[in-house]
Amino acid sequence: MHTMIAEDLLNQMIPPLKVSDTVGKAAKWLEEFHVGQLPVLDNRRYRGLVTESDLLDFEQDDKRDQLLESLALGYANVHVQQDQHFYSIMEMAIQNKVQLVPVLNEAQEYMGVVTVNDTLAAFGQQPVAAGQGAVLVLSMEERDYSLTTISRYIEENNAKILSAHVAQDELDPYRIRLTLKVNTPNLTRIAATLERFGYTITAQFNGIGELGEDEQERYNALLKYLSL
Repeated sequence: MHTMIAEDLLNQMIPPLKVSDTVGKAAKWLEEFHVGQLPVLDNRRYRGLVTESDLLDFEQDDKRDQLLESLALGYANVHVQQDQHFYSIMEMAIQNKVQLVPVLNEAQEYMGVVTVNDTLAAFGQQPVAAGQGAVLVLSMEERDYSLTTISRYIEENNAKILSAHVAQDELDPYRIRLTLKVNTPNLTRIAATLERFGYTITAQFNGIGELGEDEQERYNALLKYLSL
């Protein structure tokens, strides 16, 4: 089973382009790999994504030898760190309407890409996707984190934690984000209990029709984007 972390979801079949590559090569690779974007590197530094629309002005044969370094690449800020989980990848892809998200290491060097399809496939291997449970994402101050305490609150609602992952909240260095898989699709009572004790619930996935309004919109947006 896949984990939910970016570095474990890397798609090694999609190669990056270099700033010294030509527009013609970029167009050929976009077609060969059936993607709408490809990452462009300067050594191991990520510079942005080249897209099909970027290349429309270079379709004439005499322009296909132009180098990618001469293009004004977009999406330079569209990337995730290697330890970020699938929820962050999904959000990044949906917000920017891209098929793939580059992954960087701690030194901000390029590691590879995660495709939205791969992310959804990993999500599909989780028990929640088979109707066996749900995923809950909590945000809290680091000092408030106690898996024992959180487990007790969940078990008081006749449920159990199947797995847990802790990562630093990208928006606040003093907070952490806890992703939980639980063995019940019904999160209503669990969410109410956790919120009563001061935990912030930032996301929950428990099957179409049972998501919170915001999460339903995000999930629907992802499925629509993938044309599923």
